[in-house]
Amino acid sequence: MAVTHDDLTVRQRSDDDGAAAGARGLSLIVFCVLCGLLSFILSLAAEATRSEETRCLYTGSGKTPLACGVAAFMALAVGMFTAQVYILIAASPRSSPIPRQLTRQACFFFLATWLSFAVAEVALMVGVSAESAHLGEWRKPRRSCLVVRQGLFAAAGVFALMTVFLAAGLYLTALQAQRMGPRDEEEHDTRRRVPLATAPRFPSQGGGAGIFPSDPQTHRPSGELPGSKTSPSS
Repeated sequence: MAVTHDDLTVRQRSDDDGAAAGARGLSLIVFCVLCGLLSFILSLAAEATRSEETRCLYTGSGKTPLACGVAAFMALAVGMFTAQVYILIAASPRSSPIPRQLTRQACFFFLATWLSFAVAEVALMVGVSAESAHLGEWRKPRRSCLVVRQGLFAAAGVFALMTVFLAAGLYLTALQAQRMGPRDEEEHDTRRRVPLATAPRFPSQGGGAGIFPSDPQTHRPSGELPGSKTSPSS
């Protein structure tokens, strides 16, 4: 069958659409990673400016770490949900089976991403709630002071960074599954079209075709024994 100009145009259009979708996906994943980096930097800033207590006196107001913590929380949430929504939209269901290894890999990335995201967000919420308790009159001595443990914001930043990289791994796994789906379906159809191999047939003594070669001993006369020779009649 000859390839027409319309076939080439449709194929080129589909290739252009695939390239555009890949560029959009890469841009969104880069945006997700940048949000994670911003959340990590803001978490470190909140850790550096966190309040400390000296005889139940705060060393500073909680406005700066509170603002950094809230901004880190929002940046991580935006990056996470952007990546997840795009993966759900882009990963269309396939009729062809997906390899089990890719399925397990996708499940691992999905669970690890959400677990890391939950830990980072909870840590940021704890730090923000602690810093919001002394926004005003922080120089006044108090009976009890609520402070954030050292390293809490830094740990939240590390988990935020892990979240975006795990989300990127989930996107790459889904993209690999999308690309392998049609190929596996074509291979499956090709295997179904291949005819079953038949057993070799050998010609028999009667001229017909038999499945197995005929044994010359099976066609001896009933009175003749193997190894015996008949003497010529006189």
